[in-house]
Amino acid sequence: QVQLVESGGGLVQPGGSLRLSCVASGFTFGSYVMAWYRQAPGKERELVATITSDGGSTNYADSVKGRFTISRDNAKNSVYLQMNSLKPEDTAVYYCNARIWGMNYWGQGTQVTVSS
Repeated sequence: QVQLVESGGGLVQPGGSLRLSCVASGFTFGSYVMAWYRQAPGKERELVATITSDGGSTNYADSVKGRFTISRDNAKNSVYLQMNSLKPEDTAVYYCNARIWGMNYWGQGTQVTVSS
């Protein structure tokens, strides 16, 4: 079955950096677009970044452009989110996502808290 396992969240001061990782299993990872979403308390889940199956194209939400970088390693069935210049408004649970045959699959999420 499809499994997505995120890691790398934590507490960081404003201006700091974190790198999130997501390890996938149960499907042909290198054939699918992958994405990172986030959900802050009391808000809807929002798309943060996407990356094509070969890693050749990426897209970002306006709120994170220039600060976040999505990447993937198909040999390791992994997708990453490098987050720099973090702001308090980046505080959220971050989820790895795969959309396979019209169905969305999610990891359990990893908490990112940006606070001094």
